[in-house]
Amino acid sequence: MAGIRKFDTKVQYLNYKVLREVARLAWDNTLLENIVDIPKTIVPGKTPTMRCCVYKEHAILAERVKLAMGGHPENPNIIEVIEIACDGCPAAGYSVSASCRGCLAHRCEDVCKRGAISFDHEHVAYIDKSKCVECGQCAKVCPYSAIVNQKRPCQNACKVNAISISEDNAAEIDNEKCIECGACVYQCPFGAIMDKSFILTVIDLLKKTPKKNLYAIVAPAVASQFKYAKLGQVVTGLEKLGFGNIVEAALGADMVAQKESEELAEKGFLTSSCCPAFVKYIKSAFPELAPHISGNLSPMATIAKYIKEKYEDSKIIFVGPCTSKKMEVQLDEVKPYVDAALTFEELQALFDARDIEITALDETPMRGASYFGRVFGRSGGLSEAVAQGLKERNLDSFELKAIACSGIEECRAALLKKSKNVLDANFIEGMACVGGCIGGAGCLTHSEANGRAAVDNYAKSGHETIGDAVGAKLN
Repeated sequence: MAGIRKFDTKVQYLNYKVLREVARLAWDNTLLENIVDIPKTIVPGKTPTMRCCVYKEHAILAERVKLAMGGHPENPNIIEVIEIACDGCPAAGYSVSASCRGCLAHRCEDVCKRGAISFDHEHVAYIDKSKCVECGQCAKVCPYSAIVNQKRPCQNACKVNAISISEDNAAEIDNEKCIECGACVYQCPFGAIMDKSFILTVIDLLKKTPKKNLYAIVAPAVASQFKYAKLGQVVTGLEKLGFGNIVEAALGADMVAQKESEELAEKGFLTSSCCPAFVKYIKSAFPELAPHISGNLSPMATIAKYIKEKYEDSKIIFVGPCTSKKMEVQLDEVKPYVDAALTFEELQALFDARDIEITALDETPMRGASYFGRVFGRSGGLSEAVAQGLKERNLDSFELKAIACSGIEECRAALLKKSKNVLDANFIEGMACVGGCIGGAGCLTHSEANGRAAVDNYAKSGHETIGDAVGAKLN
């Protein structure tokens, strides 16, 4: 079980094993004839390891295989629920705990307008779920705080309230509200919510594209991942997979920082456009602020656009920590430039499917971005880069008042204040994941403190100025 140490949780490890098997068979061109045997490969024999019976376990694994192969095309969301696996959580909603003292006041009954509360012979309250509308008034008036709201882990993780519980007691995602950040994927203890994988698309590109035309754009958060190896070995591993060119997304961040600082000085107020989940959240929850979203593409799309325009036969795959990047690459304004997106979890599966032991490889440095481009990988880095961009573009007479929002709850608070004209800031840096990209759902490990330190240390070896990095580009 040494491989499990590469991940935070056993759920991640299970998903990785499915991805690894799908990738291995796809490389060998034997996926279709062996697809039904993948669950048996992962859980051999007749003894279940996680569920009530091996048959249910295999059925759930079969659904994981479907998602590893791209999921259900009729569902446009990158995030999907495996309903058969979503049965281990207690019913969500308000319930009466053992703290109920059977008091005589019955304030909970008085405040309930639906008649959902009754009492047993000892005056202990009971909530009729068929009548309860989850208003929470009973919990507010209970003198013993005996009425509690039990939310499922996925609901607690989803800060945009996109998850509800269906009549079949399974999680249900509202695609209009969902920002595809993947928080529910990482937090579900049963692995019943997964992000679709496009690993087969990547394998197809690796097989059919001449190596010199194939580019991997790697997010700066990579510095916080693959802790068992060195960063340069990860780069060499990508070359072993078949990528002829490894480019830092941080170089796109440098390009964005230049343009965004100029745009901010011109317009006076901006919200960042680097995190696709944050951008989608603004458009869905604060549409009145949408005109203030920076007009720049994300760092990924910016450097990909530059490459595609300079090398017309190029194929580009983004590698990073982000599930919402899989959504971003399907947008009309990004689709021409990025051919597919992989998470770090999926990259680990690709390495192992090809029996590439990266710890045994020599180190290869990535092409140099600046310090400021590389710190985009953690919260606050974009604001630092914009400040530096203003300075380098001789726009430092503009007084930057930036607020860096780590996680969608902080984003909501800042956007709400701005919508009411009570926020003393002219630049909102929004990152949907806590800590920024180092907290992305597609990470192998999720330690904000260690991840931030790793990105900062990696950034120190970059160019000292944004101008130097952008000037060098890919030459």
